[in-house]
Amino acid sequence: MRRTPPIPAWLAIATLALGACRSFSSNRTIDLRPGAGQKDAAAYLAHPVTVGQLVFHADFILPSENRLIDELVAERQLISDRLRTPTSDRQIHVHLFADEADFKRHVSRRFPGFPERRAIFVETDRELAVYASWGEAIAEDLRHEVAHGYLHASKPNIPLWLDEGLAEYFEVGRGLDGVNRMHLDYLRGQLAVGGWRPNLPRLEQLTDAGALTQLDYAESWLWVHFLLHSEAGRETLLTGYLASLQPGVPAGSLGDWVKASVKDPHEAVVAHLRSLSK
Repeated sequence: MRRTPPIPAWLAIATLALGACRSFSSNRTIDLRPGAGQKDAAAYLAHPVTVGQLVFHADFILPSENRLIDELVAERQLISDRLRTPTSDRQIHVHLFADEADFKRHVSRRFPGFPERRAIFVETDRELAVYASWGEAIAEDLRHEVAHGYLHASKPNIPLWLDEGLAEYFEVGRGLDGVNRMHLDYLRGQLAVGGWRPNLPRLEQLTDAGALTQLDYAESWLWVHFLLHSEAGRETLLTGYLASLQPGVPAGSLGDWVKASVKDPHEAVVAHLRSLSK
């Protein structure tokens, strides 16, 4: 399935804040016990609830299971520890809709002309925001989009392909070592029929989020997984590159870092793919 790219900057900036939402900070956790807060259902529409760096806005009472909320909050430190990036206090607003049709109407009204997506991440000069409908894939969708939020809150100028590769890596959740089974199976099949060979310089040329294909997402994920999980020391190529990114300075080429340190990197990433397929 094609993943959700961030809103292009020109479009996001043109549609800034969600006018009806009021914002406040709270140190309390969301009470997700069955039946809790039933009399205050309307308050969820008007009053967001802050948990960690995340500000939840929902048009329904959040489910009694709180494991996903806890996982999203914990993802902040997981990303920071894995990538050795600083954490940020910049809030990420998570807008949740019980009904998919309501979600689509809201997004189409705020971002006219944007292709339909199951969930989206938006960055503007005023806020970082995620919009999603509460469906069967909500855990995967929120892990992916919230990962964009954490990354954009702490690191500037992440190249498009790397931004998506990292989100694809973190969307699978804890305990799976970043193995995105959908991408793994897809790349393995494409490799077997001669439909794909890795090409990092091609990925680095991608600038249109709306034009990314399933292959682009899959290969981006593979390069991230390769750097973090193949030979010892390769992860420093990724973490060092991320540390080098500076506000207002165009990002350099991670591919150049990889090429200087890894012999035959494209063959090495294919070998890594095959090792995961065993």
